[in-house]
Amino acid sequence: MKSSPVLGKERMITLDIIRGFALFGIFLVNMPTFHSPDFMKSMYGIPFDYSGVDHWIDVFFALFVDMKFFTIFSFLFGLGFYIFMTRAEEKGLRMNRLYLRRIFALLLFGVAHLILLWFGDILHTYAVAGLLLLFFYKRKIKTMIIWAFSLLFVINALFSLMLLIPASFLEETESASAASMLYGSMEDYLHVYEHGNYIEWVSYRLGTEVPAMLANLIPAMFPVLAMFLFGLAAGKAGIFRDVEKHVSFIKKVRTLSLVISIPLVVVLAMYMTKVWNLGVKQEFVVQVFTSLSGLTLCFFYISSLTLLLRKEKWQHTLRPLGYTGQMALTNYLMQTILSVGLFVGLGFYGDVSLWLGTVICLVIFSLQMVFSTWWLKKFRFGPFEWLWRSFTYLRFQPMAKQDESVDNGKERAV
Repeated sequence: MKSSPVLGKERMITLDIIRGFALFGIFLVNMPTFHSPDFMKSMYGIPFDYSGVDHWIDVFFALFVDMKFFTIFSFLFGLGFYIFMTRAEEKGLRMNRLYLRRIFALLLFGVAHLILLWFGDILHTYAVAGLLLLFFYKRKIKTMIIWAFSLLFVINALFSLMLLIPASFLEETESASAASMLYGSMEDYLHVYEHGNYIEWVSYRLGTEVPAMLANLIPAMFPVLAMFLFGLAAGKAGIFRDVEKHVSFIKKVRTLSLVISIPLVVVLAMYMTKVWNLGVKQEFVVQVFTSLSGLTLCFFYISSLTLLLRKEKWQHTLRPLGYTGQMALTNYLMQTILSVGLFVGLGFYGDVSLWLGTVICLVIFSLQMVFSTWWLKKFRFGPFEWLWRSFTYLRFQPMAKQDESVDNGKERAV
């Protein structure tokens, strides 16, 4: 039996809009890594010192953006996995084989993205963590939730253990790292980013950025897999298949996540503005509270948008965001291509402030919404989605909307 992806009315517009919203937040967080040497500063544990407007933008990002949107995206990936598998199963297709091809294609995208363009790729992490979802598909919802919270507990406990390290040891380590960065690594890094040709740039990154990212793969998978499992559990519970039936539960999630988020965000704000200062341990405290508030605000954002989008007025108003989310893979990769081309290719790397980078992010994302809306009125998939799905189903998918008649009379699976 031939199969093809979900199209037209079968799509969940609410999920597309939430995905577009998440993609915007991810771009906001990623933008500083495109135009500034954030990688080296993070690698050597050097604090990011912003002043003026940049400082307050950084505070705002930490409170309401950092770790709040990639968690939404991860949740939707887990939910999408459930939708994909159940629809394949309903059609009697070999769902595991289809899914494995889908994940392998995602891994190829991720590895190419990581090596050829940008160290911050998340697709390879999603692909590896996504394989583990096969072990949970038939499990009970309770089991999924327990595993999700356990994974989050472990990773946040590991973050918290850093607070037990003596401050004197951390100060010595930080000083040594800063000296090493200032007198060697940072100078080489900036030289390659500002003056190297593309081959030199990729070769240098293969020896610095890529190994560091691959070494961090397993710890990075903990929060990702946890959110996958929350999304899978939501799918199995049918929350987004029949929102009206679960309105009461969604409202409880919204209220509870908001109540928990408020003190977490307040504490984080105190540390971000250094009203409370732990000196050398400040960054570790910020990391812990950013992670915890990322989880709670993620559920607050998802539940709030889900309730808001029950109204057709809001679905219509935010539809461009939905088109952007429907082409999430294409837009995610194009954000990297455009940003790397602008900052590294045209020589603006290291010369852009946080506020200007944010403005550029807003402009690019606005253009992506316009382009996505135009594209999906003519075509059924984004360009990279078309490649991804064609690989998954081992046949070229009809691209233009007028070609949709080719599939008439055929059963659609996933």
